[in-house]
Amino acid sequence: MAGKAAAPGTAVLLVTANVGSLFDDPEHLQETWLRELYQVVHTHKPHFMALHCQEFGGKNYEASMSHVDKFVKELLSSDAMKEYNRARVYLDENFKSQEHFTALGSFYFLHESLKNIYQFDFKAKKYRKVTGKEIYSDTLESTPMLEKEKFPQDYFPECKWSRKGFVRTRWCVADCAFDLVNIHLFHDASNLVAWETSPSVYSGIRHKALGYVLDRIIDQRFEKVSYFVFGDFNFRLDSKSVVETLCTQATMQTVRAADTNEVVKLIFRESDNDRKVMLQLEKKLFHYFNQEVFRDNNGTALLEFDKELSVFKDRLYELDISFPPSYPYSEDSGQGAQYMDTRCPAWCDRVLMSPSARELILKSESEEKVVTYDHIGPNVCMGDHKGSDGSGSRGPSAGPACSARKPRPRSPHSCRRPRRPARAPPASRRPHTPLRLRPGRRSLTYLTVSSVRVTFSRNSGFL
Repeated sequence: MAGKAAAPGTAVLLVTANVGSLFDDPEHLQETWLRELYQVVHTHKPHFMALHCQEFGGKNYEASMSHVDKFVKELLSSDAMKEYNRARVYLDENFKSQEHFTALGSFYFLHESLKNIYQFDFKAKKYRKVTGKEIYSDTLESTPMLEKEKFPQDYFPECKWSRKGFVRTRWCVADCAFDLVNIHLFHDASNLVAWETSPSVYSGIRHKALGYVLDRIIDQRFEKVSYFVFGDFNFRLDSKSVVETLCTQATMQTVRAADTNEVVKLIFRESDNDRKVMLQLEKKLFHYFNQEVFRDNNGTALLEFDKELSVFKDRLYELDISFPPSYPYSEDSGQGAQYMDTRCPAWCDRVLMSPSARELILKSESEEKVVTYDHIGPNVCMGDHKGSDGSGSRGPSAGPACSARKPRPRSPHSCRRPRRPARAPPASRRPHTPLRLRPGRRSLTYLTVSSVRVTFSRNSGFL
């Protein structure tokens, strides 16, 4: 049995984060980000931890990839991680290889109490016992302990050089095998294009890419096992439905470029109330006048527009979302817990699993209820307190207990949304204590966290 002899199961922590900004401004962001990660580890005390990163090395990777070594060294040698005596790190740093570069970083940490854990060698088709700490980078294509693919260029032709793809590793604990997949799907290149149809063309592109990944990890080359897929899915709310709901009683003005007659801006104004501008929409601008709509009740009313996963309802399962949209928060602490006016807020970073993985968790949950699904966001209150749901502050998800942020007054048309019963947060949520940020510091790059306790055994449903 993994973990301590009397332990009912193995604590597994799955973390995903798009860390592009972390390397573009390492002096201000990395230390605080790592402290937050260590706090998450301290809170959940996992036996097995997987950290999946996207845009590793930064958005401007040619200039900022040099900061990677310091980050990795700090993570592996920190006091907070000293009980994790085995680790595997896979970094796709070879940005000169346009055919293969994905900028994905995958970290796996094994607690000293966890015995007999093995990793799969995809070339030799056998498991190898995990010992020590090892780092692999540059040409991961030749590393037998993983599978890495970049999506074909024709999946997203308007992006000349995409870094989107996936990395897959396979693990075995107590004779139970499972895959962990780090994934980064395609983004919305234009708000105007995303608004044109429901579902959008970008949704179709993501559907195609995710379907490719799922088909790939259950093909005939290897034994089928359960899988967890977590990363930046870039899932977006159905833009057309959201805009039509938010601007039900608004009139739309179309602005075109003088030389090409191309639509460059849409302006939605209230029909009365002095024709107040409710929403401005441009290629990279989504400016809605009242951001509280996206945080109210953790964004519950918007979940019905989060439709992209429904296509895979028979192949992927997700724990209930009980946190506000996780993207795109501003990383400037001077703005507070504000979304950037670049995209419609959405739940992009996700932790998904196969039906068999879900069954394992449900089976273990009946023995000891330790299941959480959180988004660790900006620290609005700069202190230790719990939100209205008792789960602890994750920035904007903090409730009335947060005295540092007063609710904004709303106009009668602040949000035209259908009535929908709120989802109750999982009873098993553990509180998270936010860290205190230094004045003037930029806020955190965010983490989406899933913590489960599972009982691994040959009859658990994996094999």
